[in-house]
Amino acid sequence: MLGYRVVYKVLDAKQYGVPQTRRRIFLVGIRSDFGKVYDFPKPQYGPDTRRRYRTQRDAIAGMPTWPDGEFCEEKLHWYYLSRNRRRPWGQPSPCIMGHWRHVPLHPSSPPLERIGTDEWRFKRRGKARRLSYKECAALQGFPRSFVWPEGSIRARFRMIGNAVPPPLFEAVLRALPKIWN
Repeated sequence: MLGYRVVYKVLDAKQYGVPQTRRRIFLVGIRSDFGKVYDFPKPQYGPDTRRRYRTQRDAIAGMPTWPDGEFCEEKLHWYYLSRNRRRPWGQPSPCIMGHWRHVPLHPSSPPLERIGTDEWRFKRRGKARRLSYKECAALQGFPRSFVWPEGSIRARFRMIGNAVPPPLFEAVLRALPKIWN
């Protein structure tokens, strides 16, 4: 295709050490004159490997329980509760979103149950909150020590949610054939 060999594949970040379910399509093109073809990396975590998926507990345990000013405190709108946005501690997180109102619920929030088409409610009383931007960053695979640029909390959620998870990017990058001196 226009002098490039292009391959594509849908990769799930949880198969590369990211503690969230995040499926994205990747396209890799290498100039045809290099005579190389890109082979996507094999999954490193999951049932066909010797490593279990990383969980929310692996990434965010020990972080503050109620980090005021670091998460969206707006009311949980009916649209937000139109799907299950909570996973327990021992599972990967649902996909981290770029809009702060749409990020998943913290695993300490009460579980949700489906009561109808596109309608969920909490199974029991208790405090519920969305994940903080620092928790979202950890669930994307950023180190806890990463310093986010100054700016609004909303902007940080957007940067984090729109980022390619670093462990996934590293796996894709390491699979590039050696074509440079």
